[in-house]
Amino acid sequence: MKNSFKELKLDELVAKRAELRKKYFDLRFKKVVEHLENPLQLRVVRRQIARLETRIGSAGAAPAAAEAAAEPKAKGARGARAAAKK
Repeated sequence: MKNSFKELKLDELVAKRAELRKKYFDLRFKKVVEHLENPLQLRVVRRQIARLETRIGSAGAAPAAAEAAAEPKAKGARGARAAAKK
């Protein structure tokens, strides 16, 4: 069952993601400790989390990732040593 997250606002998406992460953790814990009635539920919840991550990322809620992409990439180990020697 695919959930449509298109009509949710950013703060609602973040809250739903936190809720689903807790649910996923509980399912994983339950899988180890006892028997799960529906083991495919793990896959469904994991994919829902991925869909939410995609929606959140497309909404521009990942400023850290945008800043990291905007920064110039560091040179390799040789470049760093050569720059340090100068």
